[in-house]
Amino acid sequence: MKRKVVHNVNKKTCDVLLHIFENGLINQRNISKKTQYSLGSVNKSIKELRVNGLLKEDDNLSDNACELIYQRSPKSAVILAAGLGLRMIPVNHDIPKALIRVRGEVLIERLIRQLREVGITNIYIVVGYMKEQFEYLIDEYNVQLIVNQNYAFRNNLASLSLVTNLINNTYIVPCDFYCKENPFKKYELYSWYMIGNDTTDDYAVHVSRNFEIRKLENGVGNKMIGIAYICSDIQDKFIRKLNILSTDSKYYHSYWEEVLFEQKTMMVVAKVVDSKKYIEINTYEQLIDFDQNSDNLDNDAIQMIEDSFHIGKNEIKNIEVLKKGMTNRSFYFTIDHKKYIMRIPGEGTSHLINRFQEFEVYEKIKNFSICDEIVSIDPKTGYKITSFIENARTCDSNNLNDLKICMRKLRTFHSLNIQVNHDFNLFEKIDFYQSLWESKNSIYKDYPQVKQNVFSLKLFIDTCEKTRCLTHIDAVPDNFLIYGNDEVRLIDWEYAGMQDPHVDIAMFCIYALYDKTQIDQLIDIYFENDCDKETRIKIYAYISICGLLWSNWCEYKRDLGIEFGEYSIRQYRYAKEYYKIVQKELGEN
Repeated sequence: MKRKVVHNVNKKTCDVLLHIFENGLINQRNISKKTQYSLGSVNKSIKELRVNGLLKEDDNLSDNACELIYQRSPKSAVILAAGLGLRMIPVNHDIPKALIRVRGEVLIERLIRQLREVGITNIYIVVGYMKEQFEYLIDEYNVQLIVNQNYAFRNNLASLSLVTNLINNTYIVPCDFYCKENPFKKYELYSWYMIGNDTTDDYAVHVSRNFEIRKLENGVGNKMIGIAYICSDIQDKFIRKLNILSTDSKYYHSYWEEVLFEQKTMMVVAKVVDSKKYIEINTYEQLIDFDQNSDNLDNDAIQMIEDSFHIGKNEIKNIEVLKKGMTNRSFYFTIDHKKYIMRIPGEGTSHLINRFQEFEVYEKIKNFSICDEIVSIDPKTGYKITSFIENARTCDSNNLNDLKICMRKLRTFHSLNIQVNHDFNLFEKIDFYQSLWESKNSIYKDYPQVKQNVFSLKLFIDTCEKTRCLTHIDAVPDNFLIYGNDEVRLIDWEYAGMQDPHVDIAMFCIYALYDKTQIDQLIDIYFENDCDKETRIKIYAYISICGLLWSNWCEYKRDLGIEFGEYSIRQYRYAKEYYKIVQKELGEN
């Protein structure tokens, strides 16, 4: 067994040692020029190497020096490529950002080739979003894929925690950098984190004269490039901390760099590089700035923007991701300083939404000042562009004034009695969403009985007096936009169809997770304190039916890897509890 060599030598001395190892001769001026250290620093480092027994009196490296270099040099690499890359929308709608082609090369393939150039063949790629698209890399480059099942809900610290047993003199590499020169080396002597030499107010770290990396409370900091090397000098400590943080929910949304910080200073030194040689490709604008001829700029979403506004790609500015909704992915962008929103349908949406029916709905309501202003909508793809409403906010379901103005708007919409050629049948939709489940069995043990109970409410619903008109179906607090002098617009009409308009009241309640007192209050607001008992019980029944409907919808989304936490459980509870409430109310009549 080889003897483990441990020496306390600083970064400068290690850099001098590597230069001597790689070039074979001691020439202080050449070393100074190569390392950018002063001649005095180089001479001091050479003296330190001799004191530590790493450099012999004849200026040849000792066996201990060669052993130290062997022990600390790279053996593997981990590439982090699991994330959704939401900032890359719309480019990454149909491809993960790691597989985007930049200047004729796929980003991750270029990184893999650069690693292999220095002899790194043990390459592990942590994947998640569109993981299947990475499969070809196994055959082409003999890499190993590690799947992060929680990629949509946790940050890349969780990805790195999946490979703790593989970290052994390992490069950690983000997938979204185009490195003009190879950042990897055959030999390394210490752990480091790559920092750009320019400064910006986008980053919160500062590099000291001794190459320490410190957190900044405020001010201008150095650019964090994100490539790092972890070797035996800190490896055990790093892995212990990674294991601790990865199980702490406080760090579920943290970047992996959090592991490196001990209070406000990283446990590794900075490797300062020329920022212009390391190009982050993390947004549409970064891609078009670096390679306006990239194949991945030619996608349907971007083409729709170009066609709608008769502009070129480079005129699309300030793309910013809108928070991810339950059904879609959306982003802001500006054209000539005016802001718009583009909607891109989310995972599995094609099974849930009939976009031609949605198109019909927008055609029917576009002249009534009910919805947001549509610039363009494509019923084939589901892509939609709308004008952005400045200074708008969503309805606060706990604010009485918001409820009054939103229910007034909803009541006005219902009174228009708009007719379309399709309906939204609650019971058929429950069966339909159930048919999409992979397992065909619910995750809830009592589902068969609950479904039977809910379907038994149909008899009561059919006997109730009701009208049928265009109903929003998804009239939830988040879809009411309030702006100006209490103006209201109702957005997201994907599920809209012919139905009893009182279904919209039930939908608002269950999305807001209301209790019975709050539900009764909303009913009173909508009906202006003039709701008869039968109608109130009917709305209770809709709450039960719609609760099961959205519970089934959540189970389908769960099969796609999308979880909704408390929301999904509460919908199932509404199905059960409001069935009982309806039975009790009817029993008292």
